[in-house]
Amino acid sequence: MKLVELNDERMMKSTYDLQNTSLKIERQKTRRKQILKSLFRNKLLYLMLAPGVLFFLIFRYIPMGGLVIAFQNYQPFLGIDGSPWVGFDHFRRLFSEGSFMLLMRNTLMLFFLGTLTFPLPIILALSLNEIKNKWFKSVIQTIVYIPHFMSWVIVVSMFFVILSVDRGIINEMIAFFGGDRIHFMTDPRWARTIYIVQDTWKGIGWSSIIFLAAITNVDTTLYEAAAMDGATRFRQTWHVTLPAIRPTIITLLILRVGSTLDIGFEHVFLITNPMNRAVLDIFDTFVFRMGIHSGQFSFATAVGMFRGVVGLILVIGANKVAKLFGEDGIY
Repeated sequence: MKLVELNDERMMKSTYDLQNTSLKIERQKTRRKQILKSLFRNKLLYLMLAPGVLFFLIFRYIPMGGLVIAFQNYQPFLGIDGSPWVGFDHFRRLFSEGSFMLLMRNTLMLFFLGTLTFPLPIILALSLNEIKNKWFKSVIQTIVYIPHFMSWVIVVSMFFVILSVDRGIINEMIAFFGGDRIHFMTDPRWARTIYIVQDTWKGIGWSSIIFLAAITNVDTTLYEAAAMDGATRFRQTWHVTLPAIRPTIITLLILRVGSTLDIGFEHVFLITNPMNRAVLDIFDTFVFRMGIHSGQFSFATAVGMFRGVVGLILVIGANKVAKLFGEDGIY
């Protein structure tokens, strides 16, 4: 009897397991069919997404395999496989060289000055939102958006003409009022100011678009309730608009903190010259000189890798701080 009961239990268990396996297989098939149907139904959306995905795969993720040369004494004719390994020698060199503190100071200074201008796109977006005349609002938006579509070469060239010692309009005005002409583009005391002014002028309009989009999603009934309570437009902005777009502000601020050491190569490179290099030389321009000019590919890769790791740590840290204060963060 015991053997019969034991066999029955085994048969029941095997039947139960077989049924579960069959259910799992059916669920997997159903899930695959749903995924295929979703892909087919939204094929145009995925087709539009494909160029962006390919861009990041080809120019961002695949090249990350080349970071291995930061731990080698890479020689192009030997290749990655044949180049000798040197471990962390390039990182030790980076931290021991006197130029490291100069690069860190200049990069952090430009980042700090750039962060001071972070509220300007918010103020611009709030101001544009208050304009009721659609025609006038469109004209102002077009004027402030145009600089974003100019290359840094054009922007720097325009400022070079305006600030020129010989015929620049600024120096002509200074000379007209009896002052001495100023070498703006070569004077180290003006280098950072020029950088911040150019960066703000080029990017403020485009950055304000994100905040304008966030403002349009604010519930209008909140403004009506505030107006019934006697709140002025300034009070409505302070107590309704800004709290509503705070998640957007926090997200963009976190991303900005993550780009602390990633100031940008092209802009700094175009306004840097031997006279102001001491206050404008940053990690990006240093990597260019070491990698392209000097052929020290491994050392340049190590510097770039250090910059990327620090940026990742800052993003994670800023995100955790935002969550501690009750915000959603970026993940």
